[in-house]
Amino acid sequence: MRIIALGTLKAFLSSEPAFADAHEPVMAWHRQVLRADWASPAELKRDIRSASILKDGRAVFNIAGNKYRIVVWINYPYRVVYIRFIGTHRQYDRIDAQTI
Repeated sequence: MRIIALGTLKAFLSSEPAFADAHEPVMAWHRQVLRADWASPAELKRDIRSASILKDGRAVFNIAGNKYRIVVWINYPYRVVYIRFIGTHRQYDRIDAQTI
């Protein structure tokens, strides 16, 4: 898969020292997604069982022991993952994952 908007990840990781513990889990997620070849939400779910599949190509990944969430929009035919949001559960609760 190709990943778009890596700046979103970088901005999050550098935004606060408290998020330093997210660096390695984010990099592990990044490596896993780069190696993936998802043609459908079912294939994503098969590879990452903890992912939540939303409508319209959206997916939510829990990382770092379920401490942080990454929201993406996936264009399955083109194998592109667009990072829309990364944050804590509290930050996630303040957004609408379907529209961000």
